[in-house]
Formats: sequence, structure tokens, C-alpha cells
Amino acid sequence: MLPDALHSWDAVAASDFDSLLDSARALSWERHGRRLDCFIPGKMVYMGEQGEYPMVSLTADACALNCDHCSRKILKSMVPAPDPEALQEVCRQLDTEGNTGVLLSGGSDGAGALPWGSFLDAIRWIKTNTALKVSIHSGIIDGATALRLKDAGIDQVLIDVIGSEETLRRVYHLPAGLTAMRASLEAWAATGLPLIPHIVVGLHYGQIAGEMEALEMVTQVAIDSLVVVVLNPLRETPMADSPPPAPDTVARFIATARLRMPSVPIALSCGRPSGPHRVETDCLALRAGVNRIAMPAQAALAQAREMGLAIAFHKTCCSSVS
Repeated sequence: MLPDALHSWDAVAASDFDSLLDSARALSWERHGRRLDCFIPGKMVYMGEQGEYPMVSLTADACALNCDHCSRKILKSMVPAPDPEALQEVCRQLDTEGNTGVLLSGGSDGAGALPWGSFLDAIRWIKTNTALKVSIHSGIIDGATALRLKDAGIDQVLIDVIGSEETLRRVYHLPAGLTAMRASLEAWAATGLPLIPHIVVGLHYGQIAGEMEALEMVTQVAIDSLVVVVLNPLRETPMADSPPPAPDTVARFIATARLRMPSVPIALSCGRPSGPHRVETDCLALRAGVNRIAMPAQAALAQAREMGLAIAFHKTCCSSVS
């Protein structure tokens, strides 16, 4: 199927599965080579190795939005640094321990924004006084704040891109809407910083609702890579009983993204279901031409070797190979 036909999920879902994946994989190998980069993000442990790129929350476990897919649970897994002094001390210690970088994230206010203004000086201190790279998971942002963060020295920007007004309201409880989402993407693109959008497949309670619109938004700006996340329903959240999207659905989306953006590296995030779902998802993602996988299933590594792919491991987020 030609890329210009892949603008609606109905068209993607109706396409021949094997042909779609074969076309995407051939294009991926042509543009990016027969290579798979694998990642151990955060401080996760995989095959006896630990990641060196911890996640830090600037709000501890506070979040005004309390999104349905998270209910603040993801924040509890991060290192808390709820004020600039705490952030400096946390990063000083992480640098001393030999970590290579940090991912700054946190909960949002009612408009979907993080308190970046309060942490600008602390980020400058980190870039001046440590060897850490600084990635940020930005949330909704305006152009002036984006430029101030660039001036502070951040190395790259991660941002969730949602393409459905209903998902923004029901899942994120965010009134800002698609206008603010597009404006945030454009603000980051204008800075020239490495920009890595994340699209969550199945974010709308396991259903496809806005992923193609999110992909369309992403194609309108210059990005360094695309990260595909898969809904992993968490216990004690409103989505606890929502089924994750099927592995073949994820593979169709990855293949479509490849055909729509031939030159952009595509990563499969650590945010995805575990168990047999992960095994099937990872193996199908390889067939769809994915370039990067965080903590791949062993069956996927075996499949990558059978495909003749060169495999490299990195103790960072899948947004960066350096």
C-alpha cells in the first residue's frame, strides 16, 4: 500500500497484514540498515545490566490531571525532586554514581504543563556542574518556555502526542485540546532541539482513537525519532480492565509510521504489556521494521539474529543511542 493511502485507521486495518509489514521492513532496512538498537532505560535491570538514565519527577507524586491510564502511579516509580535544590542534589549524586543522563518529568497542572520555570537555574547548574545529559518529558508548553529550556541547556525533548479531543478530555482530563497539542509541537520544532514525539497506541481505553491524527501532526514537524508506546493497563486505575491493543494492531501502526516517515528512526518503548503480549508485539515490530526496542523479549532478539540484524545495547532511554 502506498503511503498516501495510509491516512485513516480504516485503510490501515483493511490492508493486507503481511504486505504492509513486508513493505515497511524493506523500506526500513533500505534507509536505516539491518540494525537493531536495544535499550535499558531508567534504572531498570535487563540481562544483569542496569540502565544509567534515571527518571526524575519534578512534582514528586503530585499531578492535577490524574489521568485515567496512570492515576499518578507512574510518578511513584520516579526519583522525586520537587524543588530546584532537591533536583541539583539528586543529579549531583546520580552523576557521582556514573549515570549518563536523566529524564526530567513529573505531574502536570490543570493545563497539562510542568513547572519548568522554577527549575531553569537548576537545569543550568546540572549542565555546568555534571556530565549528565538532560532529557525532558515536556507536557504542554509555550514558545517562550521552550526557548528558555533550550537556553538552560537541555539535550532533547520528549512529548506525548494525542490526536483525539475526546481522549484528551476523558483520559487526560485536559481541556486544552488539540490546538494546544499542535502549538506545543510547533514550539519545540522552532527551537531546533532534538524532538522525540511519543504516541501511545490504545490510549483510549485500549481502542484506536486519534493515533492516526497524532501521526499526522508528527509528520508536519522535523523530528529526530518516533517512540511508539503501547497501553499497559495498570492496576487500581480506571483502565485496569481495559484490554491493551492487540500486537498486530501495534505492528500495523509501526509499519504505517515507517511508510509515512521513511527517514525517521522508530522505537518501541519500554511502556508496553509484559508476558506473551510483549513477545508477540516485539517479534511483529521487527517484521514491521522497527529500529529500536527497549528491553526486547528474548524471542525477538533470537528473531533479530535470524534476520541478520546487527544488535547493539545502550543503557539509556530509547529516544537516544548516545
